[in-house]
Amino acid sequence: MTSSIIQLAAEQKSAEVTDWAARIGWVVGLLLFVALLYWLMREGWKWRGTLQGDLPELPTAPEDAGEPLLTMTGRYHGSTTAGQWLDRVVARGLGTRSRAELTLTDAGLDVVRPGAQDFFVPAAALRGARLDKGIAGKVLPEGGLLVITWAHGDKELDSGFRSDRAAEHTAWVTALTELTSENIKSSKITETEGAR
Repeated sequence: MTSSIIQLAAEQKSAEVTDWAARIGWVVGLLLFVALLYWLMREGWKWRGTLQGDLPELPTAPEDAGEPLLTMTGRYHGSTTAGQWLDRVVARGLGTRSRAELTLTDAGLDVVRPGAQDFFVPAAALRGARLDKGIAGKVLPEGGLLVITWAHGDKELDSGFRSDRAAEHTAWVTALTELTSENIKSSKITETEGAR
């Protein structure tokens, strides 16, 4: 019996030692794969910016834009081609998400973005506003996003904003719609007078 116990003990093997070389190889391989994916995403972003290189420089706010009609603080979630909620615009810094401070005046919409390029949308370039649920890379509950449509160069863009106080969105849609309709009326009157 003792000989069988000794034989069993001799047959038992200790647990295998971890193969550190193989583990390190897998970790290095995984890190290289992640770095490759990151590099490809960055190149895709730069390529998209190159394709949109015909977008003119963003206008800046005039010295005297007038009295604020509305102000809002929140987040800028990006811009897309109007009506194409997944066609992100990255040229001129419009693809950079950031905090934002919006000020609406009779002259237009001033967008101040700490850490990113500020821009100004003249009142004549505003095309409308609506509540929506998403824009490229950001989906929110229905009506959780303020989308402002505006013309820049020969393109119309949708820019998505979310206020720190979402209840403000409705007032912004109303004010922007009124300002847009006033501009359309005044431009039609100007065209009619020019045709005479």
